[in-house]
Amino acid sequence: DMTSADIQDYIPEDQWPPVSAMLEGFGDQTLPASPALAGTTLSLLNENGAEAGYVFDDESSLAWTLRRGEVLTSGTAGYKAIEARPGIFIIDFIRGEGPAAENVTIIADRNTGATTTGVSRFATGDGRTRSTTDFSQANTGGSPIRHERSTALVGKRIYYRYSDVETYEHIYLNAGTFTWNCVRGGEAGLADTDRCMTWEVADDLFIFFWTEKVMCVEAVLLVDLREQRSIGRMFGWDDPAGEPVILPFNSRLSVLNTTEYPQDFQKH
Repeated sequence: DMTSADIQDYIPEDQWPPVSAMLEGFGDQTLPASPALAGTTLSLLNENGAEAGYVFDDESSLAWTLRRGEVLTSGTAGYKAIEARPGIFIIDFIRGEGPAAENVTIIADRNTGATTTGVSRFATGDGRTRSTTDFSQANTGGSPIRHERSTALVGKRIYYRYSDVETYEHIYLNAGTFTWNCVRGGEAGLADTDRCMTWEVADDLFIFFWTEKVMCVEAVLLVDLREQRSIGRMFGWDDPAGEPVILPFNSRLSVLNTTEYPQDFQKH
């Protein structure tokens, strides 16, 4: 089997395929949904003053409310919760439709109460649809414990197998920048360096976020070095079709290497 390293070269941005090119190769998220949240509630007072409430009616349906100042919005949605480790859940649902759609991803640690919520949405400017993600943190028990920003991935080169035909690698450059490269699949040969953020959830378990500047893509996931897997989603806009692209995934990962600078790197 030849990979992009054997047959591809630099691909100009105007030759990139639409974001939907990944959909077929990634397939469905194979990790099972957890029923553990059915019949429970989650109330979050975020540091920005917004109050979010979630009532998990059963293992796949929830009701949500969001209060910002005097403005209250609410609705219902289908959701999926995966228990990444005992008591640590990644919860995902979509609210709204079309350009107004939002992808809400909540990482909730019932062991510590620490909760991080990422809400990805679209914005239109200069005739283009772009995407952005807002993050908020809370603790369900009122504790000061939060998911803290982390540099633990910096220097690592990790190989992700999203399916038998879709493989990517990430190279983590610093706290806010990483490089991705499609080794095999619908985006074979594509590579870029984009903005990212990392938070530590538990030992060798991290929330990882990235946003792409060429494609309209926002990704929120859990990277689990201990279990050698990632769990999450990509949320983007398909320009040709004029509709959101929702791509839940899980992967098998391998840490290829960790770069360590020579001792003189800090000397001027």
